Amino acid sequence: MTSPSVILATYRFPVGVDAARQAEIIAVGQTLGSADAHYPGREAALAACRAEVCAVQTSTGGSQATIAFPVGNTEGDIGSVLTMVFGKYSLAGPARLVDLTLPPTVGTRPRYGIAGLRRLLGVRDRPLLMAIFKPALGLSAADHAVLLEGLVDTDLDLIKDDEILPDIAQAPTMERLRACRPVIERISQRRGRPFLYAVNVTGRADRLLERARALVAAGANALLLNVLVYGYPMLEALAADPAIGVPIIAHPALAGALALSPDHGIDYSLVLGRLMRRAGADIVLHPARFGSLPFARDDEARVIAALSAADGDWPAVFPGPSAGIKPAIVPALMQDYGRDLVINAGSAIFDAGKPPRAAVADFLAAMEGL
Repeated sequence: MTSPSVILATYRFPVGVDAARQAEIIAVGQTLGSADAHYPGREAALAACRAEVCAVQTSTGGSQATIAFPVGNTEGDIGSVLTMVFGKYSLAGPARLVDLTLPPTVGTRPRYGIAGLRRLLGVRDRPLLMAIFKPALGLSAADHAVLLEGLVDTDLDLIKDDEILPDIAQAPTMERLRACRPVIERISQRRGRPFLYAVNVTGRADRLLERARALVAAGANALLLNVLVYGYPMLEALAADPAIGVPIIAHPALAGALALSPDHGIDYSLVLGRLMRRAGADIVLHPARFGSLPFARDDEARVIAALSAADGDWPAVFPGPSAGIKPAIVPALMQDYGRDLVINAGSAIFDAGKPPRAAVADFLAAMEGL
């Protein structure tokens, strides 16, 4: 079992890179800053801060190195962890952060996770089904409410704003919420269980947190955050804030910039998996291998495992396969990953060539018997 006093970081290097040498550079450069660092009388303190190389493995396809960093070098949040293990070194050349083992003291726990959301929504035996307002832009707040009216008689569980819709004059965020709230309440009352609308919370950091509090005070019962744009620390702030307390959906916008290059950046299993879970997301959206974005089967599997597999007593959170999702691919997703999924569909509900009610029924029918 990993010591609770260390963070284990694993890096992959391409053929031709001296992994042992680079591991020593990381261990020193990302902690003391210099191999010659010294200060009279502080030798023990400096030694306690230095990272240690644990293992180096070389194969025909490249090499890996694992380094143990003292937890005490961080504030226990995801931002300071990433700065320590990969911040400046990410600029040094070919290297990819592929794994992080975090002790239970690091991060911010999700408020709900899979178990809590199932209790909240009263759905225990199938994946959750979420819609996305489409069109993404060009609608007024009242138009959003009209779209939602078309789903009143369905068993849809959640709906969310599109991630590219910020607080703009044509459809201000608070007005969207106020227009949709009466419809949300009717849906919830008819079914006897909550219906969630994840409002996209945006803005400069100080405004974003203030806006999130105001939205929740006005009745927002879920939030959507573009986590990689605003940062894991913003997700942690939302998840920890007692004035918020609603489920948080993490969007994967910008993930490709961090994870797509095979010899640089950070693995998808961290960017969209463990780090999202450890920063407090309840649902994490990610591309599905069957969808409209290129996403490898192995990447999909690792992301879903990082979100839902056992991690001590840390709550499992919902994976949300997204981007071009249609009813026909739902059985394959469930056969591979079970029922603890949020199926996230936009155009397949609102642009399906049939009423949204019928499109939702097609998705729910695809889940039956699996």
